[in-house]
Amino acid sequence: MIARLYGAAIRGLLMALMIAVPALIVPGMSADATQATVLIALLASFLTFVEYNSSSPSIVEFRDAAPFNRLRFAALFATVFMLSMICKGQIDPTLTTKALTSVGTIVGNSIDFPYSPVRMVVLTLPAGTDYEVVEIVRTAAGLAYLASLSVMGAFLVLVRILGWPSRKGAFNVWVNLPMFDPTTGGDVLNRLSRDARINIAFGFLLPFAIPAVVKPAADLINPISLENPQTLIWTMSAWAFLPASMIMRGIALQRIAEMIRDQRKRAYATAENELQVA
Repeated sequence: MIARLYGAAIRGLLMALMIAVPALIVPGMSADATQATVLIALLASFLTFVEYNSSSPSIVEFRDAAPFNRLRFAALFATVFMLSMICKGQIDPTLTTKALTSVGTIVGNSIDFPYSPVRMVVLTLPAGTDYEVVEIVRTAAGLAYLASLSVMGAFLVLVRILGWPSRKGAFNVWVNLPMFDPTTGGDVLNRLSRDARINIAFGFLLPFAIPAVVKPAADLINPISLENPQTLIWTMSAWAFLPASMIMRGIALQRIAEMIRDQRKRAYATAENELQVA
């Protein structure tokens, strides 16, 4: 119980820190924005603490199948931190901010080809946007997309080479998939495989679909201004993290389906051997 309480408290603090990172790093934040950030950070910290301190799961998937959620959190934290440093470099440049900006610029320019996700993001900017704003958006998009690709590659290695999650022992479906009801909707194996394909498909499409939807919507309502550093940081982080998270979930569900299929084959083979002996 003490270990669970300690782990939940640490997770809550880290969640609050991640949300507060842009406000702590980027100068010039208004008092109202600071108060809103503090409120959101406290709320997210409290919800995280309650979720991980409870012995019964609620909505967080793969809670006991480390390091799935740790990888996702690390990727999001790194993305928010790097984009915050880039935005800080526009006001107070340092060697670190210049290095991150250079890496983001190289990656952004490399990925910025016709019909690429980065090009789609750049095209959502209103006509007549300043060149400096276009460059910082391209840099942020490139760096965020690189972080998402890196975490997906790391998780794929974890699954295919290191054997996640079986290397951690038995996989508890109830704890790790609290929203999944294995007693309804047909065969569990088919449902897991179907959900895995849907998540992977949507994960690949979202980086293209989000800018494609935002662009025509901006003609009807007030568009989101990416000139604001806080808006830029969270918009680019969400644009890169949500698709990567969906693809990782799809890979995880497919892995669970493969484990169930293998277990069934072993059970059928054991039953067949017992019948032959009898």
